[in-house]
Amino acid sequence: MNLPPIHLENTNLKITVGGLALNVLYIKLGIFYRSFPEHSHSKRSYEMHFIPLGQGTLIASGRSYPIIPGTLFMTGPDVVHEQITNSSDPMSEYCICFELLDYEPTRDPELDILTETFAQTPFWFGQDSQNLMEQFEQLSLETTRKSIGYHWYVGTILEQIVVKLIRNYLGDQMAVSVSPTPLQTPDDKRLATIEHSFLSQYSFITVQALASTLGLSVRQTERTIKQFYGMTFTQKRNMARLSAAAHFLTTTTMTISHIAETVGYSSLEQFCSAFKINYGMPASRYRLSRSAQIPKTAD
Repeated sequence: MNLPPIHLENTNLKITVGGLALNVLYIKLGIFYRSFPEHSHSKRSYEMHFIPLGQGTLIASGRSYPIIPGTLFMTGPDVVHEQITNSSDPMSEYCICFELLDYEPTRDPELDILTETFAQTPFWFGQDSQNLMEQFEQLSLETTRKSIGYHWYVGTILEQIVVKLIRNYLGDQMAVSVSPTPLQTPDDKRLATIEHSFLSQYSFITVQALASTLGLSVRQTERTIKQFYGMTFTQKRNMARLSAAAHFLTTTTMTISHIAETVGYSSLEQFCSAFKINYGMPASRYRLSRSAQIPKTAD
Protein backbone atom coordinates (compact mmCIF):
# COMPACT_ATOMS: atom_id res chain seq x y z
CA MET A 1 0.00 0.00 0.00
CA ASN A 2 1.64 3.25 -1.17
CA LEU A 3 0.65 6.08 1.18
CA PRO A 4 1.94 9.53 0.18
CA PRO A 5 2.85 11.60 3.26
CA ILE A 6 0.56 14.42 4.41
CA HIS A 7 1.59 17.31 6.63
CA LEU A 8 -0.97 20.12 6.60
CA GLU A 9 -1.06 22.71 9.39
CA ASN A 10 -2.99 25.98 9.61
CA THR A 11 -5.42 24.58 7.08
CA ASN A 12 -8.03 27.33 7.55
CA LEU A 13 -10.63 24.57 7.23
CA LYS A 14 -13.81 24.82 9.24
CA ILE A 15 -16.43 22.11 8.82
CA THR A 16 -19.90 21.46 10.16
CA VAL A 17 -21.57 18.14 10.91
CA GLY A 18 -25.05 18.49 12.32
CA GLY A 19 -24.75 21.01 15.14
CA LEU A 20 -20.96 20.60 15.32
CA ALA A 21 -18.67 23.42 14.27
CA LEU A 22 -15.08 22.19 13.99
CA ASN A 23 -11.73 23.77 13.19
CA VAL A 24 -9.31 21.42 11.46
CA LEU A 25 -6.01 22.25 13.16
CA TYR A 26 -3.86 19.81 11.19
CA ILE A 27 -3.93 16.71 9.00
CA LYS A 28 -0.94 14.36 8.96
CA LEU A 29 0.06 11.01 7.53
CA GLY A 30 3.43 9.53 8.36
CA ILE A 31 5.31 6.53 9.67
CA PHE A 32 6.14 6.27 13.38
CA TYR A 33 9.86 5.49 13.35
CA ARG A 34 9.97 6.75 16.93
CA SER A 35 7.44 6.62 19.72
CA PHE A 36 5.59 9.65 21.10
CA PRO A 37 5.88 10.32 24.85
CA GLU A 38 2.93 10.81 27.16
CA HIS A 39 0.99 14.00 26.51
CA SER A 40 -2.51 15.46 26.43
CA HIS A 41 -4.29 18.05 24.33
CA SER A 42 -6.21 21.21 25.15
CA LYS A 43 -9.73 21.33 26.52
CA ARG A 44 -11.38 21.52 23.09
CA SER A 45 -9.00 19.41 20.99
CA TYR A 46 -10.06 16.03 19.61
CA GLU A 47 -7.27 14.11 17.85
CA MET A 48 -8.37 11.26 15.61
CA HIS A 49 -5.89 8.46 14.81
CA PHE A 50 -6.28 5.80 12.12
CA ILE A 51 -3.60 3.12 11.63
CA PRO A 52 -3.63 1.56 8.13
CA LEU A 53 -0.32 -0.30 8.54
CA GLY A 54 2.06 -1.44 11.27
CA GLN A 55 1.78 -2.23 14.94
CA GLY A 56 2.36 -0.62 18.30
CA THR A 57 0.85 0.17 21.66
CA LEU A 58 -1.37 3.00 22.88
CA ILE A 59 -1.27 3.83 26.57
CA ALA A 60 -4.19 6.05 27.55
CA SER A 61 -5.02 7.02 31.13
CA GLY A 62 -2.74 4.24 32.38
CA ARG A 63 -4.25 1.45 30.28
CA SER A 64 -2.52 -0.32 27.37
CA TYR A 65 -4.22 -0.97 24.03
CA PRO A 66 -2.63 -3.04 21.23
CA ILE A 67 -2.50 -1.27 17.86
CA ILE A 68 -2.80 -3.29 14.65
CA PRO A 69 -3.77 -2.37 11.07
CA GLY A 70 -7.29 -0.95 11.03
CA THR A 71 -7.11 0.46 14.56
CA LEU A 72 -9.01 3.70 15.11
CA PHE A 73 -8.87 5.80 18.25
CA MET A 74 -9.76 9.26 19.52
CA THR A 75 -7.79 11.12 22.19
CA GLY A 76 -9.82 14.13 23.22
CA PRO A 77 -9.61 16.81 25.90
CA ASP A 78 -7.34 15.99 28.85
CA VAL A 79 -6.82 12.34 27.81
CA VAL A 80 -3.21 11.54 28.76
CA HIS A 81 -1.73 9.16 26.22
CA GLU A 82 1.45 7.92 24.56
CA GLN A 83 2.02 5.92 21.38
CA ILE A 84 4.75 3.30 21.20
CA THR A 85 5.63 1.98 17.77
CA ASN A 86 6.88 -1.52 16.99
CA SER A 87 10.40 -0.96 15.65
CA SER A 88 10.22 -4.08 13.46
CA ASP A 89 6.81 -3.11 12.01
CA PRO A 90 6.43 0.66 12.55
CA MET A 91 2.99 2.20 12.45
CA SER A 92 1.68 4.41 9.68
CA GLU A 93 -0.89 6.85 10.99
CA TYR A 94 -3.46 9.26 9.65
CA CYS A 95 -3.91 11.93 12.31
CA ILE A 96 -6.49 14.72 12.24
CA CYS A 97 -6.83 17.24 15.05
CA PHE A 98 -10.20 18.95 15.41
CA GLU A 99 -10.92 21.92 17.64
CA LEU A 100 -14.51 21.98 18.87
CA LEU A 101 -15.73 25.53 18.28
CA ASP A 102 -19.39 25.02 19.08
CA TYR A 103 -22.16 22.49 19.23
CA GLU A 104 -25.86 23.03 19.63
CA PRO A 105 -29.16 21.21 19.02
CA THR A 106 -30.51 21.22 15.47
CA ARG A 107 -34.03 19.95 16.20
CA ASP A 108 -33.19 17.02 13.93
CA PRO A 109 -32.93 13.92 16.19
CA GLU A 110 -30.49 12.12 13.89
CA LEU A 111 -28.15 15.10 13.58
CA ASP A 112 -28.40 15.74 17.31
CA ILE A 113 -27.18 12.19 18.01
CA LEU A 114 -24.12 12.86 15.83
CA THR A 115 -23.49 16.17 17.56
CA GLU A 116 -23.85 14.89 21.13
CA THR A 117 -21.86 11.71 20.49
CA PHE A 118 -18.81 13.54 19.10
CA ALA A 119 -18.77 16.29 21.74
CA GLN A 120 -19.22 13.89 24.65
CA THR A 121 -16.70 11.22 23.63
CA PRO A 122 -13.19 12.27 24.67
CA PHE A 123 -11.79 8.76 24.27
CA TRP A 124 -12.63 5.80 22.02
CA PHE A 125 -10.56 2.85 20.86
CA GLY A 126 -11.48 0.04 18.49
CA GLN A 127 -11.28 -1.37 14.98
CA ASP A 128 -12.72 0.66 12.13
CA SER A 129 -15.96 -0.90 10.89
CA GLN A 130 -16.85 1.84 8.39
CA ASN A 131 -14.12 1.49 5.71
CA LEU A 132 -12.50 4.82 6.60
CA MET A 133 -9.60 3.93 4.32
CA GLU A 134 -11.76 4.94 1.37
CA GLN A 135 -12.00 8.54 2.62
CA PHE A 136 -8.36 8.67 3.70
CA GLU A 137 -7.18 7.54 0.25
CA GLN A 138 -9.30 10.33 -1.29
CA LEU A 139 -7.82 12.75 1.22
CA SER A 140 -4.27 11.73 0.29
CA LEU A 141 -5.06 12.11 -3.40
CA GLU A 142 -6.63 15.55 -3.01
CA THR A 143 -3.91 16.95 -0.76
CA THR A 144 -1.24 15.65 -3.15
CA ARG A 145 -2.76 16.85 -6.43
CA LYS A 146 -4.43 20.06 -5.18
CA SER A 147 -6.67 20.27 -8.23
CA ILE A 148 -9.13 23.10 -8.69
CA GLY A 149 -11.72 23.11 -5.89
CA TYR A 150 -9.49 20.96 -3.70
CA HIS A 151 -9.98 23.03 -0.54
CA TRP A 152 -13.77 22.63 -0.70
CA TYR A 153 -13.46 18.94 -1.61
CA VAL A 154 -11.12 18.24 1.31
CA GLY A 155 -13.69 19.81 3.64
CA THR A 156 -16.35 17.50 2.23
CA ILE A 157 -14.14 14.44 2.77
CA LEU A 158 -13.42 15.51 6.35
CA GLU A 159 -17.14 15.81 7.07
CA GLN A 160 -17.60 12.25 5.79
CA ILE A 161 -14.72 11.09 8.00
CA VAL A 162 -16.36 12.65 11.07
CA VAL A 163 -19.68 10.93 10.30
CA LYS A 164 -17.94 7.55 9.88
CA LEU A 165 -15.99 8.17 13.09
CA ILE A 166 -19.24 8.70 15.00
CA ARG A 167 -20.79 5.62 13.37
CA ASN A 168 -17.87 3.64 14.80
CA TYR A 169 -18.66 5.05 18.23
CA LEU A 170 -22.32 4.17 18.04
CA GLY A 171 -21.61 0.61 16.93
CA ASP A 172 -19.23 -0.15 19.81
CA GLN A 173 -19.99 -0.07 23.52
CA MET A 174 -16.40 0.96 24.38
CA ALA A 175 -17.33 4.60 23.83
CA VAL A 176 -17.03 6.71 26.99
CA SER A 177 -19.32 9.68 27.59
CA VAL A 178 -18.55 12.65 29.81
CA SER A 179 -20.10 16.03 30.44
CA PRO A 180 -19.62 18.57 27.64
CA THR A 181 -16.53 20.75 27.92
CA PRO A 182 -16.65 24.55 28.16
CA LEU A 183 -16.80 26.19 24.75
CA GLN A 184 -14.50 28.97 23.58
CA THR A 185 -13.03 29.96 20.24
CA PRO A 186 -9.21 30.23 20.46
CA ASP A 187 -7.06 30.90 17.44
CA ASP A 188 -6.40 27.59 15.68
CA LYS A 189 -2.87 28.48 14.49
CA ARG A 190 -1.79 29.34 18.02
CA LEU A 191 -3.28 26.19 19.50
CA ALA A 192 -1.49 23.99 16.94
CA THR A 193 1.79 25.82 17.64
CA ILE A 194 1.42 25.37 21.41
CA GLU A 195 0.59 21.66 21.03
CA HIS A 196 3.68 21.13 18.86
CA SER A 197 5.95 23.11 21.19
CA PHE A 198 5.16 21.10 24.29
CA LEU A 199 5.30 17.80 22.44
CA SER A 200 8.61 18.26 20.62
CA GLN A 201 10.42 21.24 22.20
CA TYR A 202 9.84 20.53 25.89
CA SER A 203 13.58 20.30 26.65
CA PHE A 204 14.41 23.88 25.65
CA ILE A 205 11.20 25.87 25.09
CA THR A 206 10.85 29.09 27.11
CA VAL A 207 7.78 31.24 27.58
CA GLN A 208 9.63 34.11 25.87
CA ALA A 209 10.41 31.97 22.80
CA LEU A 210 6.85 30.64 22.64
CA ALA A 211 5.45 34.15 23.00
CA SER A 212 7.64 35.31 20.10
CA THR A 213 6.47 32.39 17.93
CA LEU A 214 2.82 33.12 18.74
CA GLY A 215 3.17 36.86 18.23
CA LEU A 216 1.95 37.55 21.77
CA SER A 217 3.37 39.15 24.88
CA VAL A 218 4.68 36.90 27.63
CA ARG A 219 1.69 37.76 29.79
CA GLN A 220 -0.78 37.01 26.97
CA THR A 221 1.01 33.69 26.34
CA GLU A 222 0.78 32.73 30.00
CA ARG A 223 -2.95 33.55 30.03
CA THR A 224 -3.44 31.52 26.84
CA ILE A 225 -1.70 28.46 28.33
CA LYS A 226 -3.82 28.78 31.46
CA GLN A 227 -6.96 29.03 29.32
CA PHE A 228 -6.13 26.00 27.17
CA TYR A 229 -4.70 23.67 29.80
CA GLY A 230 -5.74 24.94 33.22
CA MET A 231 -2.10 25.29 34.35
CA THR A 232 0.83 27.67 34.08
CA PHE A 233 3.46 27.54 31.34
CA THR A 234 6.02 26.17 33.79
CA GLN A 235 3.63 23.48 35.05
CA LYS A 236 2.79 22.42 31.49
CA ARG A 237 6.45 22.33 30.46
CA ASN A 238 7.41 20.32 33.54
CA MET A 239 4.60 17.88 32.82
CA ALA A 240 5.82 17.49 29.23
CA ARG A 241 9.42 16.95 30.40
CA LEU A 242 8.44 14.39 33.03
CA SER A 243 6.17 12.56 30.59
CA ALA A 244 9.05 12.33 28.13
CA ALA A 245 11.32 11.11 30.92
CA ALA A 246 8.83 8.40 31.89
CA HIS A 247 8.70 7.36 28.25
CA PHE A 248 12.51 7.09 28.04
CA LEU A 249 12.68 5.18 31.32
CA THR A 250 10.36 2.46 30.06
CA THR A 251 11.38 2.23 26.41
CA THR A 252 15.17 2.77 26.42
CA THR A 253 18.28 1.80 28.38
CA MET A 254 19.41 5.43 28.81
CA THR A 255 20.83 6.23 32.22
CA ILE A 256 18.71 8.36 34.52
CA SER A 257 21.26 11.18 34.44
CA HIS A 258 21.23 11.12 30.62
CA ILE A 259 17.43 11.21 30.61
CA ALA A 260 17.40 14.15 33.03
CA GLU A 261 19.74 16.08 30.72
CA THR A 262 17.85 15.06 27.56
CA VAL A 263 14.47 16.31 28.79
CA GLY A 264 15.88 19.65 29.92
CA TYR A 265 16.71 19.50 33.62
CA SER A 266 19.80 21.41 34.73
CA SER A 267 20.69 18.92 37.46
CA LEU A 268 20.04 15.28 38.30
CA GLU A 269 18.87 16.24 41.79
CA GLN A 270 16.24 18.64 40.42
CA PHE A 271 14.97 15.99 38.03
CA CYS A 272 14.81 13.22 40.67
CA SER A 273 12.90 15.45 43.07
CA ALA A 274 10.38 16.56 40.43
CA PHE A 275 9.90 13.01 39.14
CA LYS A 276 9.27 11.60 42.61
CA ILE A 277 6.74 14.33 43.42
CA ASN A 278 4.87 13.77 40.14
CA TYR A 279 4.91 9.96 39.98
CA GLY A 280 5.07 9.12 43.69
CA MET A 281 8.25 7.06 43.38
CA PRO A 282 11.89 7.46 42.32
CA ALA A 283 12.73 7.20 38.63
CA SER A 284 14.64 3.95 39.18
CA ARG A 285 11.65 2.27 40.83
CA TYR A 286 9.34 3.59 38.10
CA ARG A 287 11.58 2.01 35.46
CA LEU A 288 11.43 -1.36 37.23
CA SER A 289 7.66 -1.19 37.76
CA ARG A 290 6.91 -0.42 34.10
CA SER A 291 9.65 -2.37 32.30
CA ALA A 292 7.64 -5.60 32.25
CA GLN A 293 4.55 -3.90 30.80
CA ILE A 294 5.95 -2.18 27.70
CA PRO A 295 8.15 -3.61 24.93
CA LYS A 296 11.54 -1.91 24.76
CA THR A 297 12.84 -0.06 21.69
CA ALA A 298 16.39 0.81 20.79
CA ASP A 299 18.05 3.70 22.57
